[in-house]
Amino acid sequence: MGSNASLNKELSDGTTEEKKELIWGYGTGVAAATTPDYGDIVLAEHTLPFNEGDITYFRPLYHQSVLALDHFPTHITADAAYDAWYVYDTVARRGGIAAIPLNARSTTTFDPDGTPHYPIGLRMSPTFHYAHTNGYRALRYRCPLLFPLAVGQSCDHEQFLKGKGCQKEINDEPGGRARLLMDRTSPLYKAVYTQRTSCERINSQAKELGIECRHPSTTDVLSPTSIL
Repeated sequence: MGSNASLNKELSDGTTEEKKELIWGYGTGVAAATTPDYGDIVLAEHTLPFNEGDITYFRPLYHQSVLALDHFPTHITADAAYDAWYVYDTVARRGGIAAIPLNARSTTTFDPDGTPHYPIGLRMSPTFHYAHTNGYRALRYRCPLLFPLAVGQSCDHEQFLKGKGCQKEINDEPGGRARLLMDRTSPLYKAVYTQRTSCERINSQAKELGIECRHPSTTDVLSPTSIL
């Protein structure tokens, strides 16, 4: 299988020219952990055609890791390509964290309990749950000036002027909440995220042994840990 990669080449006059590169081959993802007695160990490996996205590796690697460990890992860490609610969900339901950088797709702010803020800073009003097409339980929030009852206060937001007010759909699964509300400055997050370098060291060893595909290269994916 192949995939197209776009590269921007800078020309002598300062302009850029897009160059297409067709890449054929396979990518390998690994799940690794670090033990105090042995060091870095590989728990799982999964190979896919190179046209598959990084997130596609997660579920097979996680399942293999659980079998290798004979229990569910307490915490996991990966890079921002794995910033998906179901990745967080695997550990959030057991009191752990997924130390993954947030790909911010919204400027919405939240209270500590997960309630989103209206554009003027008020807490929005929860209305009802429903099954989202992406497979999670969602909670719809509506304008606090109109729901559950109109309070007689006005707002110059476009949606308010249309008479329906703002609304937000929030992923109400444990993993969805954890993704948005996690403190990524906490000592626990930093300690778990640091262990992601275990995958990088495994990849370096693969290069030294000559067992890594030269193009494309092995993918850094997942570092589970159950010792923190």
